[in-house]
Amino acid sequence: MRTFEHSFRFLTVAARYALLAALVVVSAPAAFAYPPAVGILSPARNCLSCHSGDGPWKDPSDLIIDVLDKTSGKSLRQRDGSFLIAAKRGELKTVVTVIGWRTDKGGPAPYRNAWLYVDPKRIPDAGSLNKFAPGWMVNLPMSCRVVGDAVEAYAGAQLTALPMTVRAGDDAGDAEIELQVMLTRGDAVKGDPKKGMVGNYFERRVRLKVE
Repeated sequence: MRTFEHSFRFLTVAARYALLAALVVVSAPAAFAYPPAVGILSPARNCLSCHSGDGPWKDPSDLIIDVLDKTSGKSLRQRDGSFLIAAKRGELKTVVTVIGWRTDKGGPAPYRNAWLYVDPKRIPDAGSLNKFAPGWMVNLPMSCRVVGDAVEAYAGAQLTALPMTVRAGDDAGDAEIELQVMLTRGDAVKGDPKKGMVGNYFERRVRLKVE
């Protein structure tokens, strides 16, 4: 693990993203995972640029969107509803993105969640592979994952939970990014992604702080 982290630090930004994209493709079936256009080479503002957001999962009391510190298991949610990821310069900080839906009310639940951490100011740059906050390195800023993970704090919920590691580089500063989330069910029609897949879109603010 230490060897991978050491090598990863010295890759160029483009090389890092190419490597991570390859790992995602290799480790997940194409039918269940694909990269969000917002975070790749598209100037799309959010998921709703391509997909419909008229699904039934709108009740905030049943919605789960959380970011946990991997070491302590504690939520990084602040009083204003945003999340705070704080790290010392050069430190590897791992968090777990938890997304899900409580199913005690019955009805069809979402079974695939997509999410993306992105700096809104960098979205218009359609030619860039790196749309995270400047100066911050990240190993997995986006994913699309089928539910089935377990988190003790949310027992019984239909969840996805996946770790993400960030590192504040020498030129990193405090920043604010977005966590864009989409809960989905069904499969989008090729050529018309607003058909076939039902989903709901949500955004959360995430603050990055150099300690």
